[in-house]
This record gives sequence, structure tokens and C-alpha cells, in this order.
Amino acid sequence: MASSKPFHVVTPLRVSPHLSKLAGTKVYLKLENTQPTCSFKIRGIGNFCKAWAEKRCRQFVCASAGNAGLAAAYSAKQLGIPATIFVPQCTPAMTVERMEDEGAMVCMAQTLEECQNAAQEMVKCSSDSTYVPPFDDALIWEGHKTMITEMKEQMESTPGAIVLSVGGGGMLCGVIQGLKEVGWDKVPIIAMETCGAHSLNASLEEKKLVTLPEITSVATTLGAATVAEEAFKLAQEYPVISQVVNDCDAVAAVGKFLDEERMLVEPACGASLAAIYTELTKTLQKDGKLPNELESIVIIVCGGNNISMEELERLKEQVSTDNGMGDLVECELALATFNNPCNIFAASLQKAMGACAH
Repeated sequence: MASSKPFHVVTPLRVSPHLSKLAGTKVYLKLENTQPTCSFKIRGIGNFCKAWAEKRCRQFVCASAGNAGLAAAYSAKQLGIPATIFVPQCTPAMTVERMEDEGAMVCMAQTLEECQNAAQEMVKCSSDSTYVPPFDDALIWEGHKTMITEMKEQMESTPGAIVLSVGGGGMLCGVIQGLKEVGWDKVPIIAMETCGAHSLNASLEEKKLVTLPEITSVATTLGAATVAEEAFKLAQEYPVISQVVNDCDAVAAVGKFLDEERMLVEPACGASLAAIYTELTKTLQKDGKLPNELESIVIIVCGGNNISMEELERLKEQVSTDNGMGDLVECELALATFNNPCNIFAASLQKAMGACAH
């Protein structure tokens, strides 16, 4: 049995000169991509697995497109408990290999929904097995709040805003819980999603929980058809600014970040980075949704597990094709050279494709 030491590490918080220049204020990067599993998920899922190990769980079962499953596999190995991870066919081979390297048994199904059904059925048939939810559990939120307690120690002053990506909403729940505990409860959160994986934004628009008919975004690790009920509730009570960017913005941000910061991250993380690269934060300031004077902005760099240079090249081609760019060669050039952020041609994109953001 592992010690009481958490499975996650304290991650660096550093200033990005490039992003600070673009944003017009100091931009900090909370580098969750430097976790042992290359994702913030290890905080919450590690906490969940440790708690259930104390209850004599003998097997962990998880359904995941990547980061949650890897965190479950890693945690299970640290605890000396077997893990079975159900993954959809879209999961990159390198991610499957990493899960197997952690000692997990990996089973593949066609879709994430099928994976979830198979995982839950397996747990029903085994009284000593525990289903590891990817985001919707209080133990997971408790683990994720440690990002904020770390920031409190790492920062000299209260941040002006925090930018994070939303999939199922587990990180959002944990961050809000952490902000309340450290006395930063008035700090606004810019909650970023990609079009086609925007279950929080759709729910806030409809003022009720909405289930997306399908996930169409290339940011597959944001692909929760329905956001956690707690995340939806907190997003209405807390100063959360919900924003949606298209896949082109997210992928372009990944390329730009690699070029400037020398780190390769997933499109799910690119959604958050796009808040600066597309000058969205400046727009929010002009619209009065953010203060004109911001002390600083913190971007949670959520992870870089399901990505490689080969995958990035494939994504660049995919978003160019999927968006029906045709003669809009500006997008292809921007994605290929990383010299220009996608916002330069955003007006052309929206005219050609229809604006995705609400």
C-alpha cells in the first residue's frame, strides 16, 4: 500500500513573456502538463483512488478517452491494485501503450458511451471493484482544488482572472472550491470549450443541463456530452465567463504555444490558450465582462498526453478540411507556419462557416 503522500506533484507557475505581451498584462502558466501523467487529472483521480483503496477496493475500472484512464492506471499501480480501462477507438495508440505500461488492462470499444456502459456493467458484476469517474465526484474535485492552494503560495498577489478548459467540469468544480477556500472567491474564471464539445456553454444558454447529440470537436479530451451537474450549478453561482472557440483556434494555439514556449499540449489545452492568442480576453475587457485593469491572468495548462508532432500535423490538416476552408489559404498557412494566430482571419472563418461561439 502506498504512503499518504499524494500522487501528484507541485507544478511550476511561471510568467509567459509572449502571452503577457499579447494580453497586455502579466500571464502566468500553471504547468499541469508536467504532472507524472502529463495532465491535471492525477490530482483528482489520485485522491479518489487513495480514498477507495482505504475502503479495501480490489480493482479499479475506468472509461476514458485518455487522461482520466491514464491517471487511474498510474494511481492503481502506485497502490498495488489492478486496473481495467475501457477506451474508445479514437484513443491514440501511444496513450493505450502508456496505460498498459502502468500495468492496466486496456479494453477497446467503439465509442466512449459504450466504454462507460461496459465499465459500469463490470463493476456491477464484481462487489470489490470501484468505478473511477473521470470528473463527477466530490473526491475528484477535492483533489483538483490543490491547484489553487499551490497558486496561493506561488503568487505574490491575487490573480485578476483564471483561464481553464472545461470538459466534464471536474477541474472547474475543484478550482471554484479552491478559490473559495483561499479567499479568492471573487476572481473570475474564463471557462473555455471548443465547438462540438461545449456542453457547459450549451447548458448555460438553455438554463438547464443539455446533452450534446455527439462530440464533433477534435479536442476529444473535452468530450463530455453532459457537464457535471455540480459544475453547471457552480457556473451560475460563481463569476464564470463561458466562452467557445472553434477547433481551428484551438489547434492554432497548440502550434503557437509549441513555437513560443517549447511545449506540446493537446487541443483541449489549446482551447484555454486561444483565450489569449485570439485576444478574447481583450474583447471581454472591452465588453465590460472583465475589468479594464487586470492584475494578472493565470492559464491552467491542463495537459499534453494525447498529442505528438505527427498528431498535430494530422489535426492541422483535419481542421482545414473539416472547416471547408477552400480558398481561405490564410488558415492553412497560419497553421503550417505558426507565425500568425487564427484571430487574424476569424472574420473570414465566421463568414464562411458560421460563428460557433455563443
